[in-house]
Amino acid sequence: MEERTIISRKFGTRKIAVVGMLSAITIALGLSGYGFIPLPFAKATIMHLPVIIGAIIEGPVVGISIGLIFGIFSIMQNITAPTVLSFAFINPLVSVLPRMLIAVTAYYCYKFAFGKNETLKIGIGAAVGSLTNTFGVLTMIYFLYAERFAQARGISPSLAAKTIYTIALTNGIPEAVIAVIVTVPVVLAIRRLGK
Repeated sequence: MEERTIISRKFGTRKIAVVGMLSAITIALGLSGYGFIPLPFAKATIMHLPVIIGAIIEGPVVGISIGLIFGIFSIMQNITAPTVLSFAFINPLVSVLPRMLIAVTAYYCYKFAFGKNETLKIGIGAAVGSLTNTFGVLTMIYFLYAERFAQARGISPSLAAKTIYTIALTNGIPEAVIAVIVTVPVVLAIRRLGK
């Protein structure tokens, strides 16, 4: 009985509602196409922002739960609407694990950031969480599928690492900037409403 009370306190109704709401936003962004922002040199994604926001507002367990749903959605999307890289994204080590780690890095970078400036701390958590998504997914693709990635892109296997990490930089930096721009005001607004 006591153990059940501790669990319900750690993951109560509010946290379940936040997981549901932010997971639904992630899925809606993916299905509608609004989760991708076209840039001159790449497509930046904002589908990971609900994971970051959930982790900073409600803690890493909530963020990990949203990341899990984001990852499962990614697998389903790659099964139902395959692309040339779907062979990688149907693997949970590529689609799920990095998305769950977004919450861990975002929350702990926010929590342990130096200083008391809340805006700066949220910004650091958002940037690191976003980079975790980009570099986590692409690193797993490199380690697990470098040769198949090279074949899919029509390049030499010796260029796989360079190509993957060029994508990481060209996508990762704009995504991190967008994550900070969106996450900071959203988290601050939610905190104000909660007071």
